Amino acid sequence: MPHFYNKWHYHPELELVHIIKSSGRQFIGDNIHHFKADDMILLGSNLPHLWRSDEKYFQKNSRLKVEAIVVHFVPDCFGDKFLRMPENKELLRLFEKAKQGVRVRHNDKKRAAEMMRRLLVAKGGERIILLLQILQIIAHSKQTKPVCSKGLEFNHNPAETERLNTIYQYILNNFGKEITLPQIARVAHIAPNSFCRYFKSRIKKTFSEFLIEVRIGHACKLLAETHKSIAEICYECGFNNFSNFNRHFKSITGRTPTAHRKHYQEAKH
Repeated sequence: MPHFYNKWHYHPELELVHIIKSSGRQFIGDNIHHFKADDMILLGSNLPHLWRSDEKYFQKNSRLKVEAIVVHFVPDCFGDKFLRMPENKELLRLFEKAKQGVRVRHNDKKRAAEMMRRLLVAKGGERIILLLQILQIIAHSKQTKPVCSKGLEFNHNPAETERLNTIYQYILNNFGKEITLPQIARVAHIAPNSFCRYFKSRIKKTFSEFLIEVRIGHACKLLAETHKSIAEICYECGFNNFSNFNRHFKSITGRTPTAHRKHYQEAKH
């Protein structure tokens, strides 16, 4: 595809995603993260998510394509009695963990990815067997990590989803410049004094926290992938104060911008 589906959405099926080609930002529950090739994530039933490919995929004459293997299945597709068998307690536990999202890493990711490739050509019952084997790998893995906060509850309302989509798209298109409260409130068709309360009740963080995380996420990408100076990146990401940028960057990533760039340079070598 030219780019991933970039609308905030949810569905009753669990979703297992292995990114083969592409990069961008993913929004899962209350988590904002930069995604890249070879990432693998299991999303739980009705966990809201959005995959936003990098801007280069949206350019008018772009010939870039994204590629991923995506598996959808409802939690009870194997049957209630099957899941209640004592041998399958780890599967039930995995489906519970998936409510936060599960990031699969390292060797277990490689094993699961190979089986997902086999799923593309498998027929009949072999597909079900392979899916169970993939889920067994993830369920027993010591190399997984939760994606978003535990115990989140989201309001699954089509009208609210559409409004949140409008807010997300505006932020993603304009985070490099100042976004005032009256501006974003107008986009959402909500009074400014009600917007902050509305946003936090839906996204589980304040608007300013969310905006800063989007900006820092973009800064991380630029530090890793470009030779732009840290000062250039600071202003390009919407910060107008260098010390403020450094403070927020370290608070969110645990590193200074300089240390973050050095980490990625060393990883490349």
